[in-house]
Amino acid sequence: MSSEVAVEPGRMRSWLAAHPLASYAVRRFGLYLVELWGAVTVAFFFFRLIPGDPIQTFIQTLQQNYVYNAAASAAVIERYRSEFGLDGNLFLQYLHYMYRVLFQQDLGPSLLNYPTPAQDVIMRALPWTVGLLGLSAVLAWVIGLLVGALAGWRRGKPGADLVTNVAIALSHVPYYFLALILTFIFAYQLAWLPARSAYNARLTPGLSPEFLFSLLKYGLLPSLSIVVIGVFSWLLSTRMLMVPVLGEDYLTYAQAKGLRPRKILTKYALRNCYLPQVTAFGISLGFIFNGNVLVEQLFNYPGLGATLVNAIQILDFNTILGVTNLAIFAVLTANLILDLLLPLLDPRVKYWR
Repeated sequence: MSSEVAVEPGRMRSWLAAHPLASYAVRRFGLYLVELWGAVTVAFFFFRLIPGDPIQTFIQTLQQNYVYNAAASAAVIERYRSEFGLDGNLFLQYLHYMYRVLFQQDLGPSLLNYPTPAQDVIMRALPWTVGLLGLSAVLAWVIGLLVGALAGWRRGKPGADLVTNVAIALSHVPYYFLALILTFIFAYQLAWLPARSAYNARLTPGLSPEFLFSLLKYGLLPSLSIVVIGVFSWLLSTRMLMVPVLGEDYLTYAQAKGLRPRKILTKYALRNCYLPQVTAFGISLGFIFNGNVLVEQLFNYPGLGATLVNAIQILDFNTILGVTNLAIFAVLTANLILDLLLPLLDPRVKYWR
């Protein structure tokens, strides 16, 4: 029995050596798990070291709202500490938190809406952020990629140079600054679009045309603030990748064969530009989320950004860690998927890298 067990690792290594794609996937997945554990651990200790006592603040809030009028005894405070995972030393809190998340799929109650579980608070806000952030990020990437490729392809032409110069001037403007400008122009000066909220409060959420139109109308300003800056950034990076490609021999050969310029652009030049941009898109998701926090807060949009800001104000650790770990999981998982797809999309990527 022991000899069979000893042989199994050798067989596994031989099988992986014979299947480089599987070996590559196993190594990437193992690295993904280590990165995920490390990032979650760092986030836990970082937020736990923030000065302040959320339980004392919570007790004072109960007394002010006349929900809890009796004197907060040591037993009551200890009960709340245990319920929120704040009892014991920091290392025991970490072990208890990891066990609860991994084996019980429970983040604990949320101070924002006690006794509602933190995961319920997060799941209510998640669709708003996915709808706003996800669609805006994808739209910005697609538009920036196509316009940047055209700007690089037609470099030296007046229109291409104008677009490039405008992108250089505006690509580093923060999301929230552009959001303030758009709000001032379209909400306060022209009064075309609403400045705050996610939909008309007089409407009942559903799939009715009135509600869907309200969602589009209220989400246009925050979405534009993300899309416009994102388009300029992707435009510049795509143009930077496109210009060196235009001098390659295979493009000269394609032109000598008499291929149409549009086909040369889409089938040859653009193909060598979008692969690095796919990887960059996965990496940029984390930075987009950081900027989206301020955008949601500015427009009073009920997404994860606004939820995170409200949770930090009262030191709601369960909700803070839930939102942060969700962002960590999304970014690392997106990068894992891209790492697994790159060898299939680009044969130049080797499995052992």
